[in-house]
Amino acid sequence: MSDFRLTEEQAAAFHRDGFVIVENLFDAEEMGLLYKISKADQELEKSVWGLADARGGVSRISLRNDLPDDIYSAFVRSPRIVNAMEQLLGGEVYHYHHKMTIKEPFVGGAWEWHQDYGYWYQNGCLSPDMASCVIAVDRTTRENGCLQAIVGSHHLGRIDHGLTGEQQGADMERVSEILKRLPVVHCEQEPGSALFFHSNLLHCSAPNTSPHPRWTLICCYNAARNDPYKAIPGGHPNYHYLEKWPDSRIKEIGRKQWEAMQQAG
Repeated sequence: MSDFRLTEEQAAAFHRDGFVIVENLFDAEEMGLLYKISKADQELEKSVWGLADARGGVSRISLRNDLPDDIYSAFVRSPRIVNAMEQLLGGEVYHYHHKMTIKEPFVGGAWEWHQDYGYWYQNGCLSPDMASCVIAVDRTTRENGCLQAIVGSHHLGRIDHGLTGEQQGADMERVSEILKRLPVVHCEQEPGSALFFHSNLLHCSAPNTSPHPRWTLICCYNAARNDPYKAIPGGHPNYHYLEKWPDSRIKEIGRKQWEAMQQAG
């Protein structure tokens, strides 16, 4: 089992800025398997739906609340992510959900300014003791719509949200004023890097205007002590114990899954 922990500097950056990028958290073989499997995964493709932004551009997403024996779940259960999340959130965490976000070349739409806790709040989570980890499947750049973060905005607390296009977006009057006071960072990532960010961090991403796709696997966690006070039918789960898998499981499961996919044609 991995004993990976963030450095004191990395943890301090997360608490100060609301996010931190860890380079090369996953190696080339792990990312090669995730890339091949996700791009060829017909089951994933069947579960994808689109959400229009304020200008009508569409970003695609596939989301799961459960953890089957597949490569995506192996990443979710990786101690490299879970240990870091427990370090950042100050105790045991559980899997809230995970999703693949997909921006196709030239047509992938934007994600509007929002906080994840802006709408997770509605699911009975009393505290924003929640965070996500973005794993770059493709290289993410300004051109293909990488995540943008307002530095330190998680300290401002939860902002009211409403529909912007078909997406949940933060109150833009308030966001416009925040942008006058706090800087924005484009979080460009190489495949295998991981971006950890707080649930109250204001973030967005621009449309993909490049010839390069932008796929990211996002693993979302809630602090065990923040178990929602109510269950939402069909929504994200209440607390359940999250078993960590050894680091080797990503490659073991990935190789088997890829072999099975090839045999199935």
